[in-house]
Amino acid sequence: MSTIIEHKKQVVSEIANKFRDSKTTILVDYRGLDVAEVTELRSQLRQAGVDFKVYKNTMTRRATEEVELTDLNDSLAGPTAIAFSNEDVIAPAKILNNFAKEHEALEIKAGVIEGNVATLDQIKELADLPNYEGLLSMLLSVLQAPVRNFAYATKAIAEQKEEQGA
Repeated sequence: MSTIIEHKKQVVSEIANKFRDSKTTILVDYRGLDVAEVTELRSQLRQAGVDFKVYKNTMTRRATEEVELTDLNDSLAGPTAIAFSNEDVIAPAKILNNFAKEHEALEIKAGVIEGNVATLDQIKELADLPNYEGLLSMLLSVLQAPVRNFAYATKAIAEQKEEQGA
């Protein structure tokens, strides 16, 4: 009997550590998805480096108490899968939100962003942001614009002077 309790304590500790280490955590209800759809979702999440797992709600509740995220307990009813991302803040929200648009059976229940419980609206706003590479591209474009405009102006002045000299 004590080995079962020890095993459960280890699982609770594992969940609590994942909550602590993850930048973004999203809880979803996957009821109604068939095996092929769940496999497709897991594949998309795995490619983005997101850990997607189903835990018992009672164990997850104990873990949320341990990491002081008890606001999530209301969402821990029915079948719940949890997506943990330790590196990319946007990836799990983007993938799950896009998948939910295509498959109505998937429902985003709640989430944690950078250690704070997030509303569904915040999760959807996060999902609408471009990924890291997209943001970096936008930043580089903004930084290059003054230099590019200066080069165009210099070229135009050189061409104008060339025409006047000819």
